[in-house]
Amino acid sequence: MNSKMITRKLGKSNLEVSAIGLGCMGMTYSYAPFPEKEDMIFFIRKAVEQGVNFFDTAEVYGPYNNEALIGEALVPLRNEVVIATKFGFDIQDGKMVGVNSRPEHIIKAVEGSLKRLRTDVIDLLYQHRVDPNVPIEDVAGTVKDLIQQGKVKYFGLSEAGAGTIRRAHAIQPVAALQSEYSIWTRQHEKEIIPTIEELGIGLVAFSPLGRGFLASKIDENTKFGEGDIRNVLPRFTEDARIANKTMLDVLSQFAAKRNATTAQIALAWVLAQQPWIVPIPGTTKLHRFQENIGSVSIQLTQEELKEIEIASAAINIMGSRYNEAMEKSTGL
Repeated sequence: MNSKMITRKLGKSNLEVSAIGLGCMGMTYSYAPFPEKEDMIFFIRKAVEQGVNFFDTAEVYGPYNNEALIGEALVPLRNEVVIATKFGFDIQDGKMVGVNSRPEHIIKAVEGSLKRLRTDVIDLLYQHRVDPNVPIEDVAGTVKDLIQQGKVKYFGLSEAGAGTIRRAHAIQPVAALQSEYSIWTRQHEKEIIPTIEELGIGLVAFSPLGRGFLASKIDENTKFGEGDIRNVLPRFTEDARIANKTMLDVLSQFAAKRNATTAQIALAWVLAQQPWIVPIPGTTKLHRFQENIGSVSIQLTQEELKEIEIASAAINIMGSRYNEAMEKSTGL
């Protein structure tokens, strides 16, 4: 692995990963139209060459073809990388039809993931969304068994509440919580982040660039492709995009001072919040990837962080991150 990339430990676990990971969902899911598989295999291998060793996928992305892509791309580099995947949904006829974390379902999901990822062990296994019908103790206990069997190394949760995290952690230590976190999505600072800090759990921040908005590449005239999740998100209506430009204005001021891009400032901000936070921006473009990893060398000063805090606190972000139906089901 390229030595230039700084690494971080996820909480008190021994799981050490590149300070920025790569979210792979958009390669086959949520952000249609999708690139060619061969291009993505080349891209993923290039990412490893450039020092990124942390790759995020899930059974439900596709479904299934995202894991298969990651497996194929990383099989020759398996010893150099950390692969995170997720279980927790019922999939019928190629569609996600609701949460399912029953123990027998987890075991079956893991067998499938291992095959598709072409590996004998999953480095980090997350429960993708909490299942209200299955006690979290049963979920944690099942993953604990899988860890003892050598099929999984570390246990993670995604978008879980503080109480759930505590209960799970008591059964099997949680290495990481994966949740949405960025300069415009900060609701987890109230209760979740203090909880995981207390318990020594790392935070893997998904959508650290606000699904592309904080990279200044989206305005009110942007047309999303058919099958792009942003078509249905309240925060991406035309009015919201116009209103939310004020956040970009703040980032732009700091980007200009630092000879950086707004995406780099947004990522540097996430990295500056805690040494155990690892953002996993998703992209399918090599030049965007290089821009993203460039943020690791931008160390925002306490003064800059204070200025950003004051400026962003005055901004009212328009639009919730998910619509009501998604909030009820999964949100992804």
